[in-house]
Amino acid sequence: MRVLGVDPGLTRCGVGVVEGVAGRPLTMLGVGVVRTPADADLGHRLVAVEQGLEQWLDEHRPEFVAVERVFSQHNVRTVMGTAQASAVAILCASRRGIPVALHTPSEVKAAVTGSGRADKAQVGAMVTRLLRLDAPPKPADAADALALAICHIWRAPAQNRLQQAAAAHAARTPRTPPKTPRATVAPHASKGRTA
Repeated sequence: MRVLGVDPGLTRCGVGVVEGVAGRPLTMLGVGVVRTPADADLGHRLVAVEQGLEQWLDEHRPEFVAVERVFSQHNVRTVMGTAQASAVAILCASRRGIPVALHTPSEVKAAVTGSGRADKAQVGAMVTRLLRLDAPPKPADAADALALAICHIWRAPAQNRLQQAAAAHAARTPRTPPKTPRATVAPHASKGRTA
């Protein structure tokens, strides 16, 4: 399985490609960042992120793209930029028919380090160890992108089994429309006329 991990951001969008299967040694095929100038127009920055991601997709031809799920932060401006870069990554992959998976930061940390509260240094150290690298990838966005790809490789088999089990259960369960209670009409009492 070949996965492109994307740690979305407007200034630095981390990208990393990992190949392998769960339970076996993994191989890093590439790592880097797509950069855009902070003083550039938003539209131009988004186009630059798209062009950078398209180059990575062309070069590495991943089977899956794993993107960090955007979560609420205190800085709304940072969240907006992250969400916009995330949408560009999802768009680029979807346009090519490549399945996209979203993973939260705590899922990625837990998968790679064993703790959902690990800091960036711990994630970088484990990525270095798992991929048998000489040093942690720099900047941290690049290491985070590799961690996303690793997380997806390790989690995808279990997620696929769950989806298949849910689909099989749905296929076995007969679909009957829910019963709606019948409206009851009270007999109408007519008033008699008296002369």
